[in-house]
Amino acid sequence: MASSEQQRSVFLGVDVGTGSARAGIFDENGKLLGSASSPIQIWKEGDCIEQSSTDIWHAVCAAVKSACSVATVAPEEVIGLGFAATCSLVAVDADGSPVTVSWSGDARRNIIVWMDHRAVNQAERINSSKSPVLQYCGGALSPEMQAPKLLWVKENLKESWSMVCRWMDLSDWLAYRATGDDTRSLCTTVCKWTYLGHAHMDLPESRDMEACGWDDDFWEEIGLGDLVEGHHSKIGRSVAFPGHPLGSGLTPAAAMELGLLAGTPVGTSLIDAHAGGVGVMESIPDSDSKSEDEDAITSRLVLVCGTSTCHMAVSKSKLLVPGVWGPFWSAMVPEYWLTEGGQSATGALLDYIVESHLAGPLVANRAASQSISVYEYMNKLLASMAQDQNAPFLSALTEDLHVLPDFHGNRSPIADPKSKGMICGLTLDTSEKCLTLLYLATVQGIAYGTRHIIEHCNSHGHKINTLLACGGLAKNALYIQEHADITGCPIILPRENESVLLGAAILGAVASNKYTTLHSAMKALNAAGRVIYPSKDPKVKKYHDSKYKIFRSLYEQQLLHRSIMAQALS
Repeated sequence: MASSEQQRSVFLGVDVGTGSARAGIFDENGKLLGSASSPIQIWKEGDCIEQSSTDIWHAVCAAVKSACSVATVAPEEVIGLGFAATCSLVAVDADGSPVTVSWSGDARRNIIVWMDHRAVNQAERINSSKSPVLQYCGGALSPEMQAPKLLWVKENLKESWSMVCRWMDLSDWLAYRATGDDTRSLCTTVCKWTYLGHAHMDLPESRDMEACGWDDDFWEEIGLGDLVEGHHSKIGRSVAFPGHPLGSGLTPAAAMELGLLAGTPVGTSLIDAHAGGVGVMESIPDSDSKSEDEDAITSRLVLVCGTSTCHMAVSKSKLLVPGVWGPFWSAMVPEYWLTEGGQSATGALLDYIVESHLAGPLVANRAASQSISVYEYMNKLLASMAQDQNAPFLSALTEDLHVLPDFHGNRSPIADPKSKGMICGLTLDTSEKCLTLLYLATVQGIAYGTRHIIEHCNSHGHKINTLLACGGLAKNALYIQEHADITGCPIILPRENESVLLGAAILGAVASNKYTTLHSAMKALNAAGRVIYPSKDPKVKKYHDSKYKIFRSLYEQQLLHRSIMAQALS
């Protein structure tokens, strides 16, 4: 190996998603050198969705070793690493062993997955408390947040409740498993645990901080006062900014399992979507990029689009947006307030639409025979349908088909977990063309939801005019073009597809002291790829403006239907 290669420094990012653990190795220019993934187990029973921290750690170790092998990276070249993960809830005892959170009693199942909706009732009761902390999560806690899930466990699994020594967000648990330091991230605690990060506003960024942002009255009021005991030892005694170095780096045991060196710096974690934000938010084309305007970042909205979609914007001032999570101080970019919108099912909804349709297997087989994805196949079919039908533009194919995409509730901006999906315009047709039109209408429905979030945020003080997209759905050209046309905003795609892995690696870069701040690391390691512009055809704008009115009316109709039926059953 050449001497220059021996001296290279690389950063390692780990991302634990819903279905797999992934690892990526990046060089000092933010370029991906190699990545690998390893599947993780999931148990689904109704509203209960569970995983195993033991299984996830094994998958992480496998992915890290494979990524290092693919990138031909030696352990000593990895100078920092960071973890990102779904905001799932992990339960461990005093020895760090798993404690079941499952009706089954299976000790392996010690994680309540982020999308688990078992705690809808508990969320409603917590929201009725009208606690002041709720104004920092859009006025209402989602059942996907941690307080309702904790209350559910206390009420339903009393033995488990008494055994748990630490309740942790998954990304914090990964960092704890790697370093032995159970300092929590301002990202996880502020976004999912009602921690008030702005309690630290006047403290310097590098401080290891005692947790002074818990509202003890809130926990007492909702029936979880026992979590306040021991200086909040079960939910977090100390917090840190994302990227802050933890403990003494990797413990010898964790280093051996990961195939890395003991003492390798580990940065305080991020939730996966927020890591995507860190990995993409400064991915601005060269002509715009080197602006020193610190406020430029506040006109951007990051879409992290995978199974679900997160919509993330930052601001210098505190902007309260009803129905949208936040504002969260320093939860993504230190010293900026984060506003976080979201749609609970986007990639998951498109998969459902295809897999539940009679023509789904046919489309899957035809796509496989061409060695392309189902969505690439349908995108090609839509182009030929538009040509065959002399449609004025492709989007016009769905003039009679309208979708409200709330199949897993509405996270933002309505914040109604009881909202249901709606499809208007069905016929007896079961052909692949019928499925393909339904797919297009669903993509459009998701994009109208994003437009609704942007309009709502801008009406409350944001100035969003540019989108940046990453995640699996960002690779779908039709999905991105429809979003550009429907929102009227240009969409920047990053140079590196793996933005969440890059965001996690940036945490390692900051922990290694290669960069003094997370934001400076973002500016150095983010890079733009293509820019997708909205259509300039006024007919396209008029068409989408009209469909958007119908989209907005579908939820109003649903509320009316709900009211009529509630009266009938009262």
